[in-house]
Amino acid sequence: MKIDIIAIGKLKSGPERELVSRYVDRLAKSGPAIGIEFGRLIERPESRASSTSTRKREEADAIRAARSEGGKLILLDEGGKTPGSEAFAADIGQWRDDGARNATFVIGGADGLDASLLQESDLTLSFGRLTWPHQIVRVLLAEQLYRAVTILSGHPYHRE
Repeated sequence: MKIDIIAIGKLKSGPERELVSRYVDRLAKSGPAIGIEFGRLIERPESRASSTSTRKREEADAIRAARSEGGKLILLDEGGKTPGSEAFAADIGQWRDDGARNATFVIGGADGLDASLLQESDLTLSFGRLTWPHQIVRVLLAEQLYRAVTILSGHPYHRE
């Protein structure tokens, strides 16, 4: 199963980009042994529309256009579920075992995600009720994906 990340907005060079790269590299090296590959990280520009609803709709269209056909759609949204790392890893392992070709994780723009996209998702996740900058969310997601692979492979990185 391939894992893709689609994010609205461009991450500038700096420590956040370095951390995302570090965890994505670890995921790409560790995942294939257990049937999980890192596909791609896709950045789409933020909409410049004047209204929030139009911005969210345009960004949702850009996400749909960038997404691979089929597979699981997982959105990061403040109203989503907050599973622990082991439950998150179990979901990824179940999707893989059920034959999902890919899992696409989406980080929306500053205004959030369009309601139509939320309705299409297979899972909506939250990293808690706190508001996080989008660049930090990318780091958190990349680390949790790597952590999930280590949990599924029995690697001691994760301690409960």
